[in-house]
Amino acid sequence: MTTAQHPTADQRCRLTVLSGPSGVGKSTVVARLRALHPEIWQSVSLTTRGPRPGEVGGLHYLFCDDEAFDAAVAAGELLEWAEFAGHRYGTPRVPVLERLERGQPVLLEIELEGARQVRAAMPEALLVFLAPPSWEILAKRLAGRGTEDEVVIARRLARARVELAAAQEFDVTVVNDDVHRVCERLVALMKSDEDLVPPSSDL
Repeated sequence: MTTAQHPTADQRCRLTVLSGPSGVGKSTVVARLRALHPEIWQSVSLTTRGPRPGEVGGLHYLFCDDEAFDAAVAAGELLEWAEFAGHRYGTPRVPVLERLERGQPVLLEIELEGARQVRAAMPEALLVFLAPPSWEILAKRLAGRGTEDEVVIARRLARARVELAAAQEFDVTVVNDDVHRVCERLVALMKSDEDLVPPSSDL
């Protein structure tokens, strides 16, 4: 297994974690952000989930079976990993550390448990929670995706309530009421050393 040195404190500050409940629009925000700022590198997650229509292996996700995922966990190859909706997702460690060493901004779009693992491993990482404008809008978005059945949607909604309650664990909360504004805020956070005010929860 290839190894990478741990980044310095200054380099690790360039690691940004974006998390939030399912359906809040994380993927849409990240796609717009990277279109505007291609210098920001987004980690490609390893997952045991099969590809959805339009998803390309190696671009959207690194698809694998349970045996390969188990091997990656056992070898310590993942910076973080978590199970969500019956599938496992993880962030390959080496590519993240390599880019941090180069001083390149790195963005991780991951779930709550993964964000907690990154916080434990890299306390200097910036954790950003993406929140919906309201609970009603989030529920409507989940129901309107058309990619899951009612049982899965109900499970995602139940999990979303737990995730929303954990927003105070993050450095800052950004409400996704306008994708362009959210992207501007994220870029400002990633490039700024400003003191972060603990977020308030209104959901």
